[in-house]
Amino acid sequence: MSNEYEIDDPSFVRVTAASHPTTIGDPIANAHSALDAIKQYAGSEIIVFGELSLTGYSCGDLFAQDLLLEKSIDALELLASQTHDQVVVVGLPLRVENKLYNCAVLIAQGQVQGIVPKQFLPNYQEFYEARWFCAANGSEAKSVSIAGMGEIPFGIDVLFDLDELVLGIELCEDLWMPIPPSSLQAAAGANLILNLSASNELIGKADWRKTLIRSQSGRCLAAYAYASAGPSESSTDVVFGGHCLLVENGAVLAESERIGQSGCTWLEHSQATADVDLQKLTHDRQLSNSWQIASQRCNAMNPIPYRRISIVRRQVSDGSQRQVNARPFVPKEGPALHARCAEIFGIQCASLTQRLRKLPADMKLNIGISGGLDSTLALLVAAKTCQSQGWPSSRIHAITMPGFGTTDKTLASARDLMQHLEVESEEIDIREMCFDTFRALQHKPFGMGIDGLDLDAFVDRLGELPPDKLNDLVFENVQARTRTLILMSRGFVLGTGDLSEQALGWSTYNGDHMSMYNVNTSIPKTLVRFLVRYLAKEEFQGPASQCLLDIADTPISPELLPPSSEGEIQQETEASIGSYELHDFFLYHMIRFGCGPKRILQLASLAEFSQPFAEEEIRQTLTIFLKRFFGNQFKRSCVPDGPKVGSVSLSPRGDWRMPSDADSAAWIAALEDAEKSL
Repeated sequence: MSNEYEIDDPSFVRVTAASHPTTIGDPIANAHSALDAIKQYAGSEIIVFGELSLTGYSCGDLFAQDLLLEKSIDALELLASQTHDQVVVVGLPLRVENKLYNCAVLIAQGQVQGIVPKQFLPNYQEFYEARWFCAANGSEAKSVSIAGMGEIPFGIDVLFDLDELVLGIELCEDLWMPIPPSSLQAAAGANLILNLSASNELIGKADWRKTLIRSQSGRCLAAYAYASAGPSESSTDVVFGGHCLLVENGAVLAESERIGQSGCTWLEHSQATADVDLQKLTHDRQLSNSWQIASQRCNAMNPIPYRRISIVRRQVSDGSQRQVNARPFVPKEGPALHARCAEIFGIQCASLTQRLRKLPADMKLNIGISGGLDSTLALLVAAKTCQSQGWPSSRIHAITMPGFGTTDKTLASARDLMQHLEVESEEIDIREMCFDTFRALQHKPFGMGIDGLDLDAFVDRLGELPPDKLNDLVFENVQARTRTLILMSRGFVLGTGDLSEQALGWSTYNGDHMSMYNVNTSIPKTLVRFLVRYLAKEEFQGPASQCLLDIADTPISPELLPPSSEGEIQQETEASIGSYELHDFFLYHMIRFGCGPKRILQLASLAEFSQPFAEEEIRQTLTIFLKRFFGNQFKRSCVPDGPKVGSVSLSPRGDWRMPSDADSAAWIAALEDAEKSL
């Protein structure tokens, strides 16, 4: 699919936080500098510049000069006259009722729409703002009259309403307070906070600043655009770095260069631009009852009710710049990769440790090993758990149970893995038991009579069947349930099924679907493969490492149907139901953010998958996902205990409570409608 689509979804809004070159004390020059920058960001709906950007933050006692204040108004008028479709927010000093305020001014559609003064003025160490400005506290005039611009809303109680988008504004120091104004603004409905700042660069300050912005964005369940003054400000005593950030609910969407970062010694311009997803923020606010309670309390305590300034929203971007991760469950490459993988594996091991500590010390941990991904990860968790607790690896009783679909390759992998991990191992061929069950049930596998056949003759006949005849659910279910019977007859069973299989119902009910505990229950298939590869490199060395890498490269299959005449896997799961990469993508966006089919398709069009998928393949796979997801809730309603690892879980005792007889018709119809409109 295309990497861009025409935006017809108002929940996306492109925002730019920017720092432009500043001429200290020359508002007209700064207005032209801002206009040049605005042209560069023509696709952004919202543009916010740094604190006092029309004069320069570092004017000092020049703020007391009438000429500077008058020229600031002229510069504002110039800027407003040439700002039409975009919303632009700039900083300037403004005299109101004989008091001077450090203000943020919002311009849209050729007019100044509102002005927000700064509430908290730093007056310590290198800062002296109280020398020039008055701190706003809500007692100010509710509007100001500016020649040529009319009466303009003014105050700390102003929000800007653009339909789904509600803007709140705070200035620099406001953010660093115990209760920032943005907390109250978010409680009153703001979902995008703009911060005009002049934060100087000191050793370590940038990391703390970034942490603060991420934290505030996450607490407010909002997007946060932060624009700081740049190095063209006066360097008499300090240096400003031009640090710009765009954060959404704690996640950094975009970040500019800044002075002192990676050898950066000068910046003419700096900016951070990204598409904010308002629908995600709305979903999280709707889902969090704690946030709703906090909002109600904040609103009740706030002595100054907010005024909403309505502005007609005009979308100006011609395509999305939203970065959509094609593998949202898989950790990104980078410095944090090792820590994230270790964290996931550690959660799995800790959960199993706690469960095993409640069992008799001599009780075996039984696990079925197929030579595939899921059972491999579960066995690695068990092995590490025993190692960390000082329990002998022989406490793990690993059983491989080859059946009619088992290939030489996966059987060899299962044997090698059990040997390399030095666990107690056993091999039980289940074919005779299954064959006897077919007889007892008077079942004819694939329509083939079995009277008078022994097992060897039956297996030979299976090998002669053409692929289009290999469709027999009883044949598959008997094998899965036989394996579960063997395992559970031995005692405590460690489950291996993953989150993706739960979502799709790709398991045999009361077969591989059931166990006494499942450490993989919230690990999706794409993450299982990734973790096995990671553990092969970082945790398990020597021959075990190569064995794990071989398993990670093996096609995913339940191996319940006979292999090909060449002994290769013939029943590949992804050939039947579609790519797990797509299914995991659908699962994440549907469950985590409540996305409907149209939105999922739009997001998929922006994602760079590991291989190109045709539009029709994505839509067909989404249809399969929706039908199977709704049709298999009955299996999820009684899954075993297991740890939640990520933000998505389908546990009926935790995140996902859904009636087993819910209907997918509305979702399928929405998908069909989306196919017509996209």
